[in-house]
Amino acid sequence: MSAPSDAQIAAIRGFNRFYTRAIGLLGLYLGGSWSLTEARVLYELFTRDGLTARDLGAELGLDAGYLSRILGRFERDGLLLRHAAADDGRRQILQLTEQGRAAFAPYDAASRDEVAGLLARLRPGDRERLVGAMEEVQGLMAGEGPAVVIRRHRPGDMGAIIAGQARVYATEYGWNDEFEALAAEIGAAFLRKNDPARERAFIADRGGEVVGSVFCVDAGEGVAKLRMLYVDASQRGTGLGKRLVRECIAFAREAGYRGMMLWTNDCLAAARGIYVAEGFVLASEDRHHSFGVDLVGQTWTLNFG
Repeated sequence: MSAPSDAQIAAIRGFNRFYTRAIGLLGLYLGGSWSLTEARVLYELFTRDGLTARDLGAELGLDAGYLSRILGRFERDGLLLRHAAADDGRRQILQLTEQGRAAFAPYDAASRDEVAGLLARLRPGDRERLVGAMEEVQGLMAGEGPAVVIRRHRPGDMGAIIAGQARVYATEYGWNDEFEALAAEIGAAFLRKNDPARERAFIADRGGEVVGSVFCVDAGEGVAKLRMLYVDASQRGTGLGKRLVRECIAFAREAGYRGMMLWTNDCLAAARGIYVAEGFVLASEDRHHSFGVDLVGQTWTLNFG
């Protein structure tokens, strides 16, 4: 493998300086009593459950002795508790106290507001490009290959989506060409008359390959409809389905819909689990024969309140 060039090294160092200024990293915790490292430890404990000191050290690349001193200070200040794991008493789980969560919450909110302010200056499409680029950088730096980026549709995507859905449902559920025809009809209708302000196709892209999708379309009467959700077999278990559904719901909320609905079949258990977790409620069921098999269709609804 060839060595990186001076220009490549300079480009990354320049980006690091730019990003530090843009995100306000150096001044983020001014006024607080924590160093940036201590604040990062608190952030992990604030946002994640079940962490041990070993987990934190590995995640953040911290020396065990240094991390131990940080955690000791947090305990003395009443911010942190340790308790034995339920499945293994030898593992000590770290948990912020109510005092610890209350102390860190304003800083977490300030960080979120700072990032929201940065994104607010960008157009919606540019926000998606920025997030996608950052996900790709993260994947490459972690040695994981191309990250899965969720983006808007572009020419050529619809054929890939239809083909991907047809493969998944034929292989895994035995559905015939009727389903591929339906997917093609939905895709064609979307391309012909979608309203960009109210409707959107979310494409999961991994290194230029379409590996999943979901559509938000207008169902009328102020309700959005979730359609065309699928995840390629190569991405099962990665949480991609949940990411797609959440993107779709978030868009529908921002577009001003009062709620969302979807139609699915009871055999699609993984998708149904995602819908339930996101708050969808089963509204009705009906038996039907479609795509060459007997099915139980289900309509699910979500009220945005």
